[in-house]
Amino acid sequence: MTDSPTILEQGLATLQTSWIPIILLLAPFAYLVQSQRSKIVDKEEAGSHVPDCSKFDTSNIRITKILIHPIKSCKGTSVPEAKYTLEGLDNDRRWCIVRADNNTVVTARDVAEMVLINPRIIPDSSCPDGGRLEVSFPKESGCEAFSVPLNPTEEELQDWRNIDISLWGKDDIEGYVCQTNIGRSPSEILSQYMGLSVHLAMKGPRLRVCPPTQRFPDIDAPSYFQDGYPLMLLSEESVAAVQERIRGMVGMQGIDEKWSSDTLQVERFRPNIVVKGAGAPFFEDILTEFTVDSHRESVEKASPIIQLVSKCTRCMLPNVHPETGVRDKAVPLKILMKHRRGLDPARPSLSCLGCNGILTADGVVKVGDWIHVRKTGFV
Repeated sequence: MTDSPTILEQGLATLQTSWIPIILLLAPFAYLVQSQRSKIVDKEEAGSHVPDCSKFDTSNIRITKILIHPIKSCKGTSVPEAKYTLEGLDNDRRWCIVRADNNTVVTARDVAEMVLINPRIIPDSSCPDGGRLEVSFPKESGCEAFSVPLNPTEEELQDWRNIDISLWGKDDIEGYVCQTNIGRSPSEILSQYMGLSVHLAMKGPRLRVCPPTQRFPDIDAPSYFQDGYPLMLLSEESVAAVQERIRGMVGMQGIDEKWSSDTLQVERFRPNIVVKGAGAPFFEDILTEFTVDSHRESVEKASPIIQLVSKCTRCMLPNVHPETGVRDKAVPLKILMKHRRGLDPARPSLSCLGCNGILTADGVVKVGDWIHVRKTGFV
């Protein structure tokens, strides 16, 4: 004869069978709350007028690196100083590679090996062109180096085809197809390397106006072939914070064991100005207006004002190793999507790192210069 279940046992059995449907019922709501979390944070942030600056040391920030990328999506060059105009740092993204059939800009999102193309600015004040842009390729590619005039004369431009270039769906950028008088044309050499028919194009004189942002709707600034704005600033602390997150996710979501020791290079993110000294990551998220000069203490009117106007949304391009051209399947985009998503109110589905800026006058920046904060807010 078996014992009959006690009242307590019957109660426990009922509870065990009833809580499972309750959990299944509540699971979608929990997921919804979590997925909307970044949007809620952004709305709270947008509704506040004063960001929290208490964790940052705003008096100790300096420029540690300046990067120029003469041809969009190709190898960048670290320089000790750079002049700048309203359109950006001198010669940064002043050239791009376009498809020969429709003049659409090609980037390393499409052809990862573009990051191994090495453009160098060779100044020469003794010639009318002011120097040349020299372009070289990895030895194993079999492609020879070539050069084009840095500032072609009006007479030279008469032989260069004028085209309208398309970037991000807008074909309103004026450009010229670059030519050379020696050897094969840039188009032939680049097409061999890229595996598709392309041209090297130089930005024409017609202004390309930056798009307005949700928080800065009255932008009226020009740019070259940058994705949207003439300047991008990123802090070393922010890159270090992302690398720390990567270390903590090794073995998960396709993150390879090599990231236990590999370094996440700042060059992957293709900034123009790299800074350090705030003492905590993501200071650039709340820096809206600053000046740059060699004095530790701010000097009135010592340099033009620079404004940060939007966060830099991220795609797969930073996954491409800048020295090998190999695209990682996970790093850093998966980490950014997990920890840096929902910060741009106009594009909440995208991740962000670094901020885009506009320039208000011509000037010079140098490695070692101090950042003088004028205004903070939500970029």
